Amino acid sequence: MKESIYSAPEKNLPLIAIIGRPNVGKSTLFNRLIRRRRAITDPTPGVTRDPIFEEWDLEGHPVMLADTGGVKLDQQGLDAQVTRKSYAVLKKADVILLMMDVTGVTPEDENLIESLRQYSHKVLLIVNKVDNPAREDQIWEYYSYGFPTVLGVSSTHGLGIGELEEALLERIDFEAFAPAEGESGETENRIIRVAVMGKPNTGKSTLTNRLTGEESSIVSDIPGTTRDVVIGDFSYKGTDFIVLDTAGIRKKKRVGENIEFYSVNRAVRTIDEADIILMMIDSVEGLSEQDKKISSMIVSKGKGVILVLNKWDLIKHIPNQLEAVKDRTRFLFPVLGFAPLVPISAATGEGLDALLDTVWTVWKQLNKRVDTAKLNQALRKWLEQYQIPRGTTTYYKILYATQTSSHPVQFLLFVNHLKGFPQGYLQFVTNKIRKELGFPSVPIDIFLRERRRNS
Repeated sequence: MKESIYSAPEKNLPLIAIIGRPNVGKSTLFNRLIRRRRAITDPTPGVTRDPIFEEWDLEGHPVMLADTGGVKLDQQGLDAQVTRKSYAVLKKADVILLMMDVTGVTPEDENLIESLRQYSHKVLLIVNKVDNPAREDQIWEYYSYGFPTVLGVSSTHGLGIGELEEALLERIDFEAFAPAEGESGETENRIIRVAVMGKPNTGKSTLTNRLTGEESSIVSDIPGTTRDVVIGDFSYKGTDFIVLDTAGIRKKKRVGENIEFYSVNRAVRTIDEADIILMMIDSVEGLSEQDKKISSMIVSKGKGVILVLNKWDLIKHIPNQLEAVKDRTRFLFPVLGFAPLVPISAATGEGLDALLDTVWTVWKQLNKRVDTAKLNQALRKWLEQYQIPRGTTTYYKILYATQTSSHPVQFLLFVNHLKGFPQGYLQFVTNKIRKELGFPSVPIDIFLRERRRNS
């Protein structure tokens, strides 16, 4: 992976990494410590592939906790990449939680123990599934591996978690991570949260890695490689970004295994956590009905959305191709008529500056507010330009307008009659708000409320 042209924000937090062979309970412990289900847990070996990072409050001290993929001895398919990424996290870690299973030691455990000898000064050996007195007596056997701290826990039942937290508090020198004198430890920079979504194999993970300058996500031609939401960060033109790489979303009837079901649902929930969604579209394959459905979900939540036409380097030589794609998108998917479309090549980095500049533009529009007096002055002008069509027996008026929220952008119109108010006129007002008040590239919701004037 080439170094990113975008810088990574510095985070001065202690890093605690959980590592072990598959199915020793790493993700269960990770979820237990952060007190929510962030990592996918499933009996199937190898569920976690990409490392997952989450900020965790350890008795009032902020730390970064990492859940890593299971390290296998017999490596097939993506196993080598998973192992390499897990070891890469260990190099950066301040404390390593080496997890083993009290019910048995395998050759994979022994191989991992030997590979961690170089880090023995920062290893805590965690023996999991210690959930009855008989198993507590077995903990002593694990001191034979030479690590000074051995703790028995049950990540499923929460047993031994208090002792683990106390051991971490004793091990970490928090003063070494305190802000220097004169620094607040807080940044005044805005942070924009961007989620990368789309069908499998559209280049989501390649884009994430390109932006962060790290192999945050495993890249493979195998559909469904990304399972959990992988989080990375970077800075661009003085703004900090958090990027969330999600699992590829396929049609429901094609989602077979439980793991993919959880992955897809987690990807959909990421819409709520993001400010702007980058909808990745394969330039060669084009748009699909599935792209439309995902985008409709984004629009319904009032989030910014940018259509990212990836692999543009493969077809950009065709004359007028970009305009043809734009016209086709606007015709087939009118719900996305406002959404910017940006061609890029995640593999080469072409177009990424234009993409991030567009993200910044959309973010400003999402957070824009219009003064009420200015809005009503514009409204009076629009009413003069185009009168509201009359109903059979009803004559409609807009009495007043106000912007009720930004991010999502929402407006409220007070009208004299709610029933049967012409929807076409609402679309006219929406278009005018976009063009004349500075919201051309974001979704807009307009709500009506009936208010009768005193006679």
